[in-house]
Amino acid sequence: MLIKVCAIRGPEAERDVESLAGAGVDLVGLWHGVPGGHADLQRDELVRVAGAARAHGLEPVLVTFGRDAAALARAARDSGATWVQLHAYQLPHVVAELKQSLRGLGVKVMKVLHVRGQRCLDLRLADAYARAGVDAFALDVATADGSVGSTGESIAPAVAASVADRLSRPFFLAGGIDAASSERYGDLLRRPGFAGIDVDSAARDGEGRLQRGRIKAIDEAWRGAAPRGERRVGLR
Repeated sequence: MLIKVCAIRGPEAERDVESLAGAGVDLVGLWHGVPGGHADLQRDELVRVAGAARAHGLEPVLVTFGRDAAALARAARDSGATWVQLHAYQLPHVVAELKQSLRGLGVKVMKVLHVRGQRCLDLRLADAYARAGVDAFALDVATADGSVGSTGESIAPAVAASVADRLSRPFFLAGGIDAASSERYGDLLRRPGFAGIDVDSAARDGEGRLQRGRIKAIDEAWRGAAPRGERRVGLR
């Protein structure tokens, strides 16, 4: 399984990336095109931090609300991002256009599916996303006020399992992920197609600073519970 830590930001971003490299992390989420987002990076910042991630053996993930496939492809090429995570409600044609624009570069596309309560709001589009070429999904919380991602709220295990049963691509789990929740989601992480976890809030202290000890605890708990030999799930 893979571990992604999201929303790397601020003047300590490059130091944080170096710390993550020794804490069991595989993917680093870099926000770009997230209007009003507390961790949104300008293009030059995206390029700089993504370069630091690659230098430390981590895969940079461009996390975006953007819908302009051509602009996203340029940002991915300029930064060397190895993933683009479509985090909002982009339609399947954006996936198809993005995959075409990045053809031959090995960049993977992850589409977030938003879960509110007992319902996945965009599950009806999952097959269309798969046909468009999406490489993986991420299951994350959408709150009643419209917030998506970095909410600290979690998806009920039974709901996550019911969504996973409908997917034909590997999937990541996001939303309130911490070390203790590895037990709560024990059945889910043993399912075929489980690719890994996407962590934000639980990796930080009360002031929002990344804490290596917290991340290592998450790594040990989740990888200790995962089936042996399934670290990569064909996505790395």
